[in-house]
Amino acid sequence: MNTIIHFISDLHLSLDKPEITRRFLHYLQHIAPEAKSLYILGDLFDAWIGDDNNTPPIPSIKHSLKQLSEQGTQIYMIRGNRDFLLGQTFCQDTGIELLADFALIELGNQGVLLTHGDLLCTDDLAYQAFRQKSRQPEWQSNVLAKPLWLRLLAARWYRLRSHYHKRGKTQEIMDVNQATVETMLHTYACVWLIHGHTHRPDTHHFLLDTQPAQRIVLSDWTKERGAYLSWDGVKFSEQLL
Repeated sequence: MNTIIHFISDLHLSLDKPEITRRFLHYLQHIAPEAKSLYILGDLFDAWIGDDNNTPPIPSIKHSLKQLSEQGTQIYMIRGNRDFLLGQTFCQDTGIELLADFALIELGNQGVLLTHGDLLCTDDLAYQAFRQKSRQPEWQSNVLAKPLWLRLLAARWYRLRSHYHKRGKTQEIMDVNQATVETMLHTYACVWLIHGHTHRPDTHHFLLDTQPAQRIVLSDWTKERGAYLSWDGVKFSEQLL
């Protein structure tokens, strides 16, 4: 029985990052088929402006995801802060199943909480306010009703704006809030958490009340390297690409 499960996040795929796209397509075609399930924990794309966008490299990515799904690997995804407009049409085209912002799965008889990670960064008040606004159906409908060319321009502006805003924030504000982490683990009655978003890959061990707990932060992908977290049925290991 296949028990291998993969977790990835923060690839930020885009036309101007061809090295990451090539590495991801290689992963989908030659490595991911070994897994029973693949969990993508957000920010697969650097910006997602609507399911009607098929500019490169989106078609090749969708094709490889669909091929992986048809080969038998179940693909799940939690949307991130860059691809939160991703919808059901994309899922139909790829075989991906969307999950809620927090998803509880079971590994080795242990509950494991999955999330992108942005909802854990509660000290970043400006971002949390924008996140709440941008998840409203009316806001999203207004954005998606705009012409594709205008959304492409807006996405480029948003990435630039985000870059400059981050320069004015401390590292502490952009990292997760430990009290929020503990609250969510209590809410879902588990002691394992996996997320991305912060681009600070590590495994954090701490006590939740009196129980040992761990928070695994997934690696972001760069032009120099990619990484996925693998569960073999007994333990986790990070694999570099």
